[in-house]
Formats: sequence, C-alpha cells, structure tokens
Amino acid sequence: MTAGPNLVRRRQLGAPGDDEALPTMKASVRDACRHTALPRAVARPLDSLFDDPMAARSPRKTASAARLQREKTHDDIYERIYVAILEHRLHPGTKLVEERLAEIFGVSRARIREVLARLAHEQIVEIVPQRGAYVAKPSIEQALDVFEARRLIEPAVVRRLIDTLTPEKLARLRQHQALEMEARGRDDRRAVVRLSGEFHSLAAELAGNSALARNMRELSTLTCLMIFLYDAPTSSSCRADEHSQIVEAIAARDAVRAERLMLEHLDHIENGMNLEGKTEEVDLEAIFGHP
Repeated sequence: MTAGPNLVRRRQLGAPGDDEALPTMKASVRDACRHTALPRAVARPLDSLFDDPMAARSPRKTASAARLQREKTHDDIYERIYVAILEHRLHPGTKLVEERLAEIFGVSRARIREVLARLAHEQIVEIVPQRGAYVAKPSIEQALDVFEARRLIEPAVVRRLIDTLTPEKLARLRQHQALEMEARGRDDRRAVVRLSGEFHSLAAELAGNSALARNMRELSTLTCLMIFLYDAPTSSSCRADEHSQIVEAIAARDAVRAERLMLEHLDHIENGMNLEGKTEEVDLEAIFGHP
C-alpha cells in the first residue's frame, strides 16, 4: 500500500507515523491513568480478588464440622433416650427434666429441648405446657387406635417385603431373629421387648417404603410402652416362635400365610395386656450414668 501524501508530509516534518504514534499514545494513556484516582473497587489488589479458595472455605469447613458434631450429639442423646424407653428403663409417665438431662449428657438445655421435641413429634414423649416433658403414657383408647393402625399397615408391609425380597433382606431378618432368641435364652425381658418391637420396624424398613417404616417405628415404640404400662407378660405378648414363623412365611414368599400370622401375632399382643398400670419414680442419673 502506498503512503498517502499527508503521511509522507508528516514523516518529512519529523512527525511520528502510525506505527510510531502508537507507543506514544500508550504512554499518554498510562500517564493519565497514573494520575487519575481509580474507584476503590477497581483499585483493589488482584490477590484480593483471587483469594486462596482453601482459606475462604476454612470457616465454612469449621462450621460444617461443628454442625455435624451437633447433629451427632443430638442423634446420640435421642438414641439413648429412645432405647431406654424401648427397654422400659424409662417408664410411661416419667418426667424428663431438662436440667438433669443436660447435666447428665453434658450439653445445653437447648440441645435437650431439641431432642425432646423430636421424641414428642414421634409421640414417644408428651410435652405439657408449663409442666415439662414426660414419657408418653398411652390411654386405653390410644392403645386401641395403635392396634387398629397396625392391623391396617403390617399386612401391607409384609406384602411389599415379599414382593421386593432379596437374600440380603432375608438374612437381616434372620440375624435380628437370632438376636431376639439369644435375649430370650438369657431371660433378658427388656431386650426381648425392644428387639421384638424393632423386628416390626426392621420389616417395614426392608420393605422399602419410608412412610411405612416411619409409621411402624412410632407404632412399635408405642406398643412397647403399652406392654409395660398394661403389664403384659413377655411370654404372651412376645411369643418366641411367632416372629420365626412370620420370617419363614416371608422366605417362602407365602403372602397369605405371612399376613395371617402377623395379624394373629398382633391379636396375641393386644389380648395379653391388662388395662391397669402404674407409674414408678425413676432416677434419670442411674439410667444414663453420671455427668
């Protein structure tokens, strides 16, 4: 391309050409920027815009670890109270004093309050305004409601479990049944009642329906409370061979027989209950240990 007359004249006069003017323009812009106050957000150092991501995450990681620890503590306390209720170490009607439980478990009253609220949501604990929390004490009407619900739910649990049965599920049922038989062998009534209730919860869990499992856990726990409250003898309310027969019917995929055996089992539990019970005072520290 031929240079235009104006460009030739500029070069002749010593004026910079386009290729020479560019560095000069850059310098001018740089000098202008140097003496111009940039907005604070623009003038921030680059390293502040690209902070170490690990450093930025550290507080979040710390908070996450603390949250996990709180949840673990919450679950541990919940499980210990839950098992104490299942094993009848905490009787129906027992007052659960927040201050004492907080001392025993070494946590705040707020943490104990959270656990008690969770248990109350599952109807295992009753919270009375201005009075405190108590282990649930189902009335006779509530007991009848519980068995009515179980007669509707448990045949469905058995059918679904048979439909989805695998060797692994059957093995878990038999392992649990073996634990129950061991408890019977050493005449551990509390463990027998707890394991008997957990058998029904486990069957619902293995059936694969979370709603059924949640309901069965609640109903089984209430039944354990009622067995103690209404003084049902272990020998009649939790017969040694009934769970075994149900498991074998499930293993044979005989839904009709399994449902029949389950309903008969529920009849035996209900019929073995007396209609009167009493509440005994218990020492919370003796149950859960010293702080």
